[in-house]
Amino acid sequence: MTTSNELRLLPWSGPGDKPCYLSTDDPDGYMSRLADGIEAVQLGTARELLDEASEALDDQDTSLDGMRSLVKELTGALRDVYRVATSRGHLRATSDPRESAY
Repeated sequence: MTTSNELRLLPWSGPGDKPCYLSTDDPDGYMSRLADGIEAVQLGTARELLDEASEALDDQDTSLDGMRSLVKELTGALRDVYRVATSRGHLRATSDPRESAY
């Protein structure tokens, strides 16, 4: 069993948009692999949206509604990427205490 400071922040939210955590000693367990897969999809989606945003900014014919929709999608992707970064940073700090000093 892991201690409370070794909980992994999962890449999805629970009811009421509350964070979900995983407590396990097995980084290769089913839930850990599921979370890794979802994080990979979220990061890939963010990369695609960045490319789309670059194209939209270069296109003078991009509508205001199109930009609003893109900004909404980018906001969601940024939220996901932030959650992944927070989770991975926390995991890194708990696996190697020297990393938390940086």
